[in-house]
Amino acid sequence: MAEQPTPKKSTGPLLRLYLAATRLLGVRAWKHIESRRKRGKEHPERWREKGADAMAPRPDGPLIWMHAVGLGEVLALRGLIEAMAEARPDLNFLVTSSARASGEVFDRNRPPRTIHQYLPLDVPVFRKRFLDHWRPDLAVWAEQDLWPGFVVATARRGIPLAMINARMNARSFTSRQNVRSLYADLYRRFAYLAAQDSVTADHLRALAPGLEVAVTGSLKAACSPLADSPDRPTIETLLAGRAVWCAASTHAEDEAVALAAQAMRHRRAPASLLILAPRLPARAAEIAQACEEQGLSYAFRSEGQVPAPTTVVWIADTFGEMGLWYRLCPVSLIGGSFGPVQGHNPWEAVRLSSTVLHGPNTANFAADYAQLESAGGTRLVTDAASLDAALDAPDLRDIAARASALQESAAGGIITLRDRLLDLMPR
Repeated sequence: MAEQPTPKKSTGPLLRLYLAATRLLGVRAWKHIESRRKRGKEHPERWREKGADAMAPRPDGPLIWMHAVGLGEVLALRGLIEAMAEARPDLNFLVTSSARASGEVFDRNRPPRTIHQYLPLDVPVFRKRFLDHWRPDLAVWAEQDLWPGFVVATARRGIPLAMINARMNARSFTSRQNVRSLYADLYRRFAYLAAQDSVTADHLRALAPGLEVAVTGSLKAACSPLADSPDRPTIETLLAGRAVWCAASTHAEDEAVALAAQAMRHRRAPASLLILAPRLPARAAEIAQACEEQGLSYAFRSEGQVPAPTTVVWIADTFGEMGLWYRLCPVSLIGGSFGPVQGHNPWEAVRLSSTVLHGPNTANFAADYAQLESAGGTRLVTDAASLDAALDAPDLRDIAARASALQESAAGGIITLRDRLLDLMPR
Protein backbone atom coordinates (compact mmCIF):
# COMPACT_ATOMS: atom_id res chain seq x y z
CA MET A 1 0.00 0.00 0.00
CA ALA A 2 1.26 3.47 -0.78
CA GLU A 3 2.25 5.39 2.31
CA GLN A 4 -0.48 7.65 3.61
CA PRO A 5 -0.42 10.21 6.39
CA THR A 6 -2.08 8.82 9.48
CA PRO A 7 -5.04 11.03 10.35
CA LYS A 8 -5.65 11.98 13.94
CA LYS A 9 -8.30 9.58 15.25
CA SER A 10 -9.85 11.32 18.22
CA THR A 11 -13.07 10.14 19.80
CA GLY A 12 -14.68 13.13 21.42
CA PRO A 13 -17.73 13.15 23.72
CA LEU A 14 -20.32 13.41 20.94
CA LEU A 15 -18.90 10.47 19.03
CA ARG A 16 -18.60 8.44 22.25
CA LEU A 17 -22.23 9.26 23.01
CA TYR A 18 -23.31 8.12 19.55
CA LEU A 19 -21.42 4.83 19.85
CA ALA A 20 -22.88 4.20 23.29
CA ALA A 21 -26.39 4.86 21.98
CA THR A 22 -25.95 2.33 19.18
CA ARG A 23 -25.03 -0.30 21.78
CA LEU A 24 -28.24 0.41 23.69
CA LEU A 25 -30.39 0.43 20.55
CA GLY A 26 -28.96 -2.81 19.23
CA VAL A 27 -31.50 -4.99 21.02
CA ARG A 28 -34.34 -3.21 19.21
CA ALA A 29 -32.74 -3.20 15.78
CA TRP A 30 -34.35 -6.38 14.44
CA LYS A 31 -37.79 -5.24 15.57
CA HIS A 32 -37.26 -1.97 13.73
CA ILE A 33 -36.24 -3.79 10.53
CA GLU A 34 -39.20 -6.17 10.74
CA SER A 35 -41.57 -3.26 11.31
CA ARG A 36 -40.27 -1.52 8.19
CA ARG A 37 -40.59 -4.76 6.19
CA LYS A 38 -44.23 -5.14 7.17
CA ARG A 39 -44.88 -1.56 6.02
CA GLY A 40 -43.26 -2.24 2.63
CA LYS A 41 -40.26 -0.04 3.41
CA GLU A 42 -37.71 -2.83 2.90
CA HIS A 43 -37.06 -5.25 0.07
CA PRO A 44 -39.42 -8.24 0.49
CA GLU A 45 -36.71 -10.84 -0.21
CA ARG A 46 -33.54 -9.02 0.84
CA TRP A 47 -34.66 -7.27 4.01
CA ARG A 48 -32.42 -9.43 6.21
CA GLU A 49 -29.37 -7.69 4.72
CA LYS A 50 -30.29 -4.72 6.94
CA GLY A 51 -29.32 -6.98 9.85
CA ALA A 52 -26.12 -8.25 8.16
CA ASP A 53 -27.87 -11.58 7.58
CA ALA A 54 -28.34 -13.67 4.41
CA MET A 55 -25.55 -11.75 2.68
CA ALA A 56 -24.14 -12.72 -0.69
CA PRO A 57 -20.89 -14.75 -0.69
CA ARG A 58 -17.70 -12.71 -0.64
CA PRO A 59 -15.73 -13.11 -3.88
CA ASP A 60 -12.09 -14.14 -3.75
CA GLY A 61 -9.47 -11.45 -4.14
CA PRO A 62 -9.28 -7.76 -3.23
CA LEU A 63 -12.61 -6.05 -2.56
CA ILE A 64 -13.52 -2.36 -2.61
CA TRP A 65 -16.60 -1.44 -0.60
CA MET A 66 -18.49 1.69 -1.75
CA HIS A 67 -21.50 3.16 0.00
CA ALA A 68 -24.04 5.71 -1.22
CA VAL A 69 -27.45 6.24 0.31
CA GLY A 70 -29.91 6.61 -2.56
CA LEU A 71 -30.62 5.84 -6.17
CA GLY A 72 -28.88 8.77 -7.87
CA GLU A 73 -25.81 8.51 -5.66
CA VAL A 74 -25.47 4.77 -6.26
CA LEU A 75 -25.85 5.05 -10.03
CA ALA A 76 -23.17 7.77 -10.06
CA LEU A 77 -20.61 5.23 -8.79
CA ARG A 78 -20.76 3.14 -11.96
CA GLY A 79 -18.32 5.19 -14.02
CA LEU A 80 -15.73 5.11 -11.23
CA ILE A 81 -16.19 1.37 -10.72
CA GLU A 82 -15.67 0.72 -14.43
CA ALA A 83 -12.53 2.89 -14.50
CA MET A 84 -11.06 1.12 -11.46
CA ALA A 85 -11.93 -2.32 -12.82
CA GLU A 86 -10.22 -1.50 -16.11
CA ALA A 87 -7.04 -0.45 -14.29
CA ARG A 88 -7.14 -3.41 -11.87
CA PRO A 89 -8.84 -6.50 -13.36
CA ASP A 90 -8.32 -8.37 -10.08
CA LEU A 91 -10.68 -6.07 -8.16
CA ASN A 92 -14.18 -6.88 -6.96
CA PHE A 93 -16.68 -4.29 -5.77
CA LEU A 94 -19.34 -4.25 -3.08
CA VAL A 95 -21.84 -1.39 -3.36
CA THR A 96 -24.15 -0.74 -0.42
CA SER A 97 -27.08 1.62 -0.15
CA SER A 98 -30.01 2.26 2.16
CA ALA A 99 -33.04 3.09 0.01
CA ARG A 100 -35.01 0.10 -1.33
CA ALA A 101 -35.34 1.52 -4.84
CA SER A 102 -31.59 2.10 -5.10
CA GLY A 103 -30.88 -1.62 -4.97
CA GLU A 104 -33.61 -2.58 -7.40
CA VAL A 105 -32.48 -0.11 -10.06
CA PHE A 106 -28.75 -0.63 -9.52
CA ASP A 107 -29.15 -4.35 -10.15
CA ARG A 108 -30.34 -3.49 -13.68
CA ASN A 109 -27.32 -1.23 -14.24
CA ARG A 110 -24.68 -3.13 -12.30
CA PRO A 111 -21.09 -3.15 -13.63
CA PRO A 112 -19.24 -6.49 -13.89
CA ARG A 113 -17.68 -7.98 -10.74
CA THR A 114 -19.96 -5.83 -8.58
CA ILE A 115 -22.30 -6.98 -5.82
CA HIS A 116 -25.04 -4.88 -4.29
CA GLN A 117 -26.18 -5.22 -0.69
CA TYR A 118 -28.27 -3.08 1.65
CA LEU A 119 -26.17 -1.51 4.39
CA PRO A 120 -27.05 -2.88 7.82
CA LEU A 121 -28.24 -0.64 10.61
CA ASP A 122 -25.40 1.05 12.48
CA VAL A 123 -25.34 -1.11 15.61
CA PRO A 124 -22.32 -3.06 16.93
CA VAL A 125 -23.48 -6.63 16.23
CA PHE A 126 -24.44 -5.80 12.66
CA ARG A 127 -21.24 -3.81 12.03
CA LYS A 128 -19.10 -6.70 13.23
CA ARG A 129 -20.99 -9.31 11.25
CA PHE A 130 -20.83 -7.19 8.08
CA LEU A 131 -17.11 -6.37 8.32
CA ASP A 132 -16.16 -9.93 9.33
CA HIS A 133 -17.97 -11.26 6.27
CA TRP A 134 -16.83 -8.79 3.60
CA ARG A 135 -13.32 -7.88 4.86
CA PRO A 136 -12.95 -4.93 2.44
CA ASP A 137 -9.53 -3.69 1.41
CA LEU A 138 -10.81 -0.13 0.94
CA ALA A 139 -13.99 1.63 2.09
CA VAL A 140 -15.34 4.52 -0.01
CA TRP A 141 -18.20 6.73 1.18
CA ALA A 142 -19.99 8.93 -1.36
CA GLU A 143 -21.70 12.32 -0.95
CA GLN A 144 -23.06 13.09 2.55
CA ASP A 145 -24.21 9.80 4.06
CA LEU A 146 -21.89 8.77 6.91
CA TRP A 147 -22.72 6.12 9.51
CA PRO A 148 -20.40 7.02 12.40
CA GLY A 149 -20.27 3.55 13.93
CA PHE A 150 -19.28 1.97 10.63
CA VAL A 151 -16.65 4.64 10.02
CA VAL A 152 -15.09 4.05 13.45
CA ALA A 153 -15.27 0.25 13.19
CA THR A 154 -13.73 0.25 9.72
CA ALA A 155 -10.89 2.54 10.76
CA ARG A 156 -10.15 0.39 13.83
CA ARG A 157 -9.54 -2.57 11.51
CA GLY A 158 -6.93 -0.61 9.58
CA ILE A 159 -9.05 -0.49 6.43
CA PRO A 160 -8.32 2.74 4.49
CA LEU A 161 -11.27 5.13 4.26
CA ALA A 162 -12.04 7.61 1.48
CA MET A 163 -14.88 10.08 1.03
CA ILE A 164 -15.66 11.02 -2.57
CA ASN A 165 -18.18 13.16 -4.42
CA ALA A 166 -18.87 15.05 -1.18
CA ARG A 167 -21.60 17.67 -1.44
CA MET A 168 -22.63 20.03 1.36
CA ASN A 169 -24.70 23.13 0.77
CA ALA A 170 -25.10 26.01 3.22
CA ARG A 171 -28.16 24.48 4.89
CA SER A 172 -26.43 21.14 5.47
CA PHE A 173 -23.34 22.91 6.78
CA THR A 174 -25.40 24.95 9.25
CA SER A 175 -27.13 21.81 10.54
CA ARG A 176 -23.75 20.19 11.23
CA GLN A 177 -22.17 23.12 13.02
CA ASN A 178 -23.91 22.31 16.31
CA VAL A 179 -22.25 18.87 16.28
CA ARG A 180 -19.08 19.87 14.48
CA SER A 181 -16.83 17.92 16.87
CA LEU A 182 -18.62 14.70 15.87
CA TYR A 183 -17.98 15.35 12.18
CA ALA A 184 -14.42 16.47 12.81
CA ASP A 185 -13.73 13.16 14.59
CA LEU A 186 -15.18 11.25 11.63
CA TYR A 187 -13.56 13.22 8.81
CA ARG A 188 -10.11 12.85 10.36
CA ARG A 189 -10.41 9.09 10.05
CA PHE A 190 -10.40 9.38 6.26
CA ALA A 191 -7.13 9.03 4.35
CA TYR A 192 -8.60 10.89 1.39
CA LEU A 193 -11.49 13.34 0.95
CA ALA A 194 -12.75 14.72 -2.37
CA ALA A 195 -15.52 17.28 -2.81
CA GLN A 196 -17.67 18.07 -5.82
CA ASP A 197 -17.03 21.81 -5.52
CA SER A 198 -15.03 24.41 -3.62
CA VAL A 199 -18.02 25.40 -1.45
CA THR A 200 -18.27 21.86 -0.08
CA ALA A 201 -14.52 21.70 0.42
CA ASP A 202 -14.62 24.93 2.45
CA HIS A 203 -17.47 23.58 4.57
CA LEU A 204 -15.58 20.37 5.31
CA ARG A 205 -12.48 22.30 6.32
CA ALA A 206 -14.55 24.57 8.55
CA LEU A 207 -15.95 21.54 10.38
CA ALA A 208 -12.51 19.98 10.74
CA PRO A 209 -9.77 22.66 10.58
CA GLY A 210 -6.59 21.47 8.90
CA LEU A 211 -8.39 18.89 6.80
CA GLU A 212 -7.02 18.29 3.29
CA VAL A 213 -9.85 18.18 0.75
CA ALA A 214 -9.47 17.78 -3.02
CA VAL A 215 -12.01 19.25 -5.44
CA THR A 216 -12.71 16.72 -8.20
CA GLY A 217 -16.12 17.67 -9.59
CA SER A 218 -19.27 15.56 -9.68
CA LEU A 219 -19.13 11.83 -10.35
CA LYS A 220 -22.53 12.13 -11.98
CA ALA A 221 -20.90 13.88 -14.95
CA ALA A 222 -18.91 10.71 -15.61
CA CYS A 223 -21.87 8.36 -15.38
CA SER A 224 -22.18 5.39 -17.71
CA PRO A 225 -25.31 5.15 -19.87
CA LEU A 226 -28.35 3.80 -18.08
CA ALA A 227 -29.48 0.36 -19.20
CA ASP A 228 -31.60 0.05 -22.30
CA SER A 229 -34.77 -2.04 -22.57
CA PRO A 230 -35.48 -4.93 -24.96
CA ASP A 231 -38.87 -3.28 -25.49
CA ARG A 232 -37.36 -0.23 -27.19
CA PRO A 233 -37.56 -1.37 -30.85
CA THR A 234 -41.23 -2.27 -30.42
CA ILE A 235 -42.00 1.03 -28.68
CA GLU A 236 -40.10 3.04 -31.29
CA THR A 237 -42.22 1.45 -34.00
CA LEU A 238 -45.38 2.14 -32.01
CA LEU A 239 -44.48 5.82 -31.52
CA ALA A 240 -43.15 6.46 -35.03
CA GLY A 241 -44.25 9.83 -36.32
CA ARG A 242 -45.23 11.19 -32.92
CA ALA A 243 -43.54 14.16 -31.20
CA VAL A 244 -42.40 12.56 -27.94
CA TRP A 245 -40.86 14.29 -24.94
CA CYS A 246 -40.13 13.30 -21.35
CA ALA A 247 -40.71 14.77 -17.91
CA ALA A 248 -38.23 12.84 -15.74
CA SER A 249 -38.05 12.23 -11.98
CA THR A 250 -41.02 14.50 -11.42
CA HIS A 251 -42.84 15.72 -8.34
CA ALA A 252 -46.25 17.36 -8.13
CA GLU A 253 -44.92 20.87 -8.86
CA ASP A 254 -43.10 19.67 -11.99
CA GLU A 255 -46.12 17.72 -13.16
CA ALA A 256 -48.39 20.74 -12.91
CA VAL A 257 -46.12 22.62 -15.34
CA ALA A 258 -45.51 19.63 -17.64
CA LEU A 259 -49.17 18.70 -17.94
CA ALA A 260 -50.21 22.30 -18.60
CA ALA A 261 -47.59 22.51 -21.34
CA GLN A 262 -48.74 19.20 -22.81
CA ALA A 263 -52.33 20.44 -22.85
CA MET A 264 -51.17 23.40 -24.95
CA ARG A 265 -49.26 21.12 -27.27
CA HIS A 266 -52.12 18.66 -27.64
CA ARG A 267 -54.49 21.39 -28.79
CA ARG A 268 -51.95 22.43 -31.41
CA ALA A 269 -50.59 18.97 -32.33
CA PRO A 270 -52.84 16.08 -31.24
CA ALA A 271 -50.15 13.48 -32.03
CA SER A 272 -47.77 14.80 -29.35
CA LEU A 273 -47.00 12.46 -26.44
CA LEU A 274 -45.59 13.21 -23.01
CA ILE A 275 -43.81 10.34 -21.23
CA LEU A 276 -44.08 11.30 -17.57
CA ALA A 277 -41.75 9.35 -15.25
CA PRO A 278 -42.42 10.30 -11.62
CA ARG A 279 -39.69 10.09 -9.02
CA LEU A 280 -42.04 7.92 -6.95
CA PRO A 281 -44.03 5.54 -9.18
CA ALA A 282 -46.53 4.93 -6.37
CA ARG A 283 -47.92 8.40 -7.14
CA ALA A 284 -49.36 7.20 -10.46
CA ALA A 285 -53.01 7.50 -9.38
CA GLU A 286 -52.40 11.08 -8.26
CA ILE A 287 -50.86 11.89 -11.65
CA ALA A 288 -53.78 10.27 -13.47
CA GLN A 289 -56.14 12.54 -11.54
CA ALA A 290 -54.10 15.56 -12.61
CA CYS A 291 -54.32 14.37 -16.24
CA GLU A 292 -58.10 14.11 -15.96
CA GLU A 293 -58.30 17.64 -14.60
CA GLN A 294 -56.43 18.82 -17.72
CA GLY A 295 -58.61 16.69 -20.00
CA LEU A 296 -55.61 14.58 -21.07
CA SER A 297 -55.96 10.86 -21.82
CA TYR A 298 -53.31 8.60 -20.29
CA ALA A 299 -51.96 5.04 -20.04
CA PHE A 300 -50.04 3.28 -17.26
CA ARG A 301 -46.71 1.63 -18.13
CA SER A 302 -46.84 -0.51 -14.95
CA GLU A 303 -50.06 -2.18 -16.15
CA GLY A 304 -48.61 -3.04 -19.53
CA GLN A 305 -50.68 -0.39 -21.28
CA VAL A 306 -49.22 1.09 -24.45
CA PRO A 307 -50.18 4.49 -25.84
CA ALA A 308 -53.04 4.47 -28.30
CA PRO A 309 -52.92 7.08 -31.08
CA THR A 310 -55.21 9.21 -28.90
CA THR A 311 -53.14 8.83 -25.69
CA VAL A 312 -51.65 12.16 -24.63
CA VAL A 313 -49.67 11.14 -21.51
CA TRP A 314 -47.90 7.84 -20.90
CA ILE A 315 -47.38 7.53 -17.14
CA ALA A 316 -44.07 5.68 -16.76
CA ASP A 317 -44.80 4.41 -13.25
CA THR A 318 -41.97 1.87 -13.12
CA PHE A 319 -38.48 1.75 -11.62
CA GLY A 320 -35.29 1.34 -13.59
CA GLU A 321 -36.45 2.39 -17.07
CA MET A 322 -35.04 5.90 -17.36
CA GLY A 323 -32.48 4.60 -19.86
CA LEU A 324 -35.40 3.64 -22.11
CA TRP A 325 -37.20 6.97 -21.77
CA TYR A 326 -34.11 9.10 -22.41
CA ARG A 327 -33.32 7.07 -25.53
CA LEU A 328 -36.86 7.51 -26.82
CA CYS A 329 -37.16 11.23 -26.08
CA PRO A 330 -35.00 13.85 -27.83
CA VAL A 331 -35.78 16.37 -25.07
CA SER A 332 -36.40 15.95 -21.33
CA LEU A 333 -37.58 18.19 -18.53
CA ILE A 334 -35.61 17.20 -15.42
CA GLY A 335 -37.87 17.16 -12.37
CA GLY A 336 -37.45 18.45 -8.87
CA SER A 337 -36.76 21.87 -10.35
CA PHE A 338 -40.15 23.53 -9.85
CA GLY A 339 -40.57 22.83 -6.14
CA PRO A 340 -38.67 22.46 -2.86
CA VAL A 341 -36.74 19.35 -3.93
CA GLN A 342 -34.24 21.62 -5.74
CA GLY A 343 -33.49 19.50 -8.75
CA HIS A 344 -32.38 16.05 -9.89
CA ASN A 345 -29.41 14.77 -11.88
CA PRO A 346 -29.23 16.14 -15.46
CA TRP A 347 -26.27 14.04 -16.58
CA GLU A 348 -28.15 10.77 -17.19
CA ALA A 349 -30.21 12.52 -19.87
CA VAL A 350 -27.11 14.23 -21.29
CA ARG A 351 -25.32 10.90 -21.53
CA LEU A 352 -28.09 9.60 -23.79
CA SER A 353 -28.26 12.77 -25.97
CA SER A 354 -31.62 13.95 -24.64
CA THR A 355 -31.66 17.76 -24.48
CA VAL A 356 -32.06 18.95 -20.88
CA LEU A 357 -34.66 21.51 -19.85
CA HIS A 358 -35.08 22.46 -16.20
CA GLY A 359 -37.03 24.71 -13.88
CA PRO A 360 -35.62 27.48 -11.66
CA ASN A 361 -34.91 25.43 -8.50
CA THR A 362 -31.67 23.45 -8.87
CA ALA A 363 -29.73 24.05 -5.64
CA ASN A 364 -29.03 20.32 -5.18
CA PHE A 365 -27.12 20.36 -8.48
CA ALA A 366 -26.08 24.00 -8.56
CA ALA A 367 -22.54 23.35 -9.77
CA ASP A 368 -23.72 20.88 -12.42
CA TYR A 369 -26.33 23.21 -13.87
CA ALA A 370 -23.91 26.15 -13.71
CA GLN A 371 -21.46 24.14 -15.83
CA LEU A 372 -24.13 23.20 -18.31
CA GLU A 373 -25.56 26.70 -18.55
CA SER A 374 -22.14 28.30 -19.05
CA ALA A 375 -21.55 25.93 -21.98
CA GLY A 376 -25.02 26.48 -23.44
CA GLY A 377 -25.80 22.84 -22.66
CA THR A 378 -29.22 23.25 -21.03
CA ARG A 379 -32.18 25.62 -21.04
CA LEU A 380 -34.12 27.16 -18.17
CA VAL A 381 -37.92 27.22 -18.38
CA THR A 382 -40.05 29.03 -15.83
CA ASP A 383 -43.65 28.03 -16.57
CA ALA A 384 -45.84 26.01 -18.91
CA ALA A 385 -45.71 28.59 -21.71
CA SER A 386 -41.91 28.81 -21.73
CA LEU A 387 -41.67 25.01 -21.55
CA ASP A 388 -44.02 24.68 -24.52
CA ALA A 389 -41.91 27.14 -26.49
CA ALA A 390 -38.63 25.47 -25.51
CA LEU A 391 -39.87 22.09 -26.75
CA ASP A 392 -40.17 23.59 -30.23
CA ALA A 393 -36.89 25.54 -30.19
CA PRO A 394 -34.80 25.07 -33.35
CA ASP A 395 -31.51 24.66 -31.48
CA LEU A 396 -32.36 21.64 -29.28
CA ARG A 397 -29.81 19.41 -31.02
CA ASP A 398 -27.11 22.05 -30.59
CA ILE A 399 -27.86 22.25 -26.85
CA ALA A 400 -27.56 18.47 -26.53
CA ALA A 401 -24.28 18.44 -28.48
CA ARG A 402 -22.73 21.12 -26.25
CA ALA A 403 -23.81 19.23 -23.12
CA SER A 404 -22.33 15.99 -24.45
CA ALA A 405 -19.01 17.69 -25.17
CA LEU A 406 -18.93 19.08 -21.65
CA GLN A 407 -19.66 15.67 -20.20
CA GLU A 408 -16.83 14.07 -22.14
CA SER A 409 -14.47 16.71 -20.78
CA ALA A 410 -15.70 16.32 -17.19
CA ALA A 411 -15.47 12.54 -17.37
CA GLY A 412 -11.70 12.77 -17.87
CA GLY A 413 -11.31 13.86 -14.24
CA ILE A 414 -12.42 10.44 -13.05
CA ILE A 415 -9.02 9.00 -13.96
CA THR A 416 -7.30 11.21 -11.37
CA LEU A 417 -9.79 10.11 -8.72
CA ARG A 418 -9.39 6.48 -9.73
CA ASP A 419 -5.62 6.61 -9.41
CA ARG A 420 -5.78 8.34 -6.03
CA LEU A 421 -8.09 5.65 -4.65
CA LEU A 422 -6.01 2.83 -6.07
CA ASP A 423 -2.99 4.30 -4.28
CA LEU A 424 -4.78 3.44 -1.02
CA MET A 425 -5.15 -0.22 -2.00
CA PRO A 426 -2.86 -3.03 -0.86
CA ARG A 427 -0.64 -4.27 -3.68
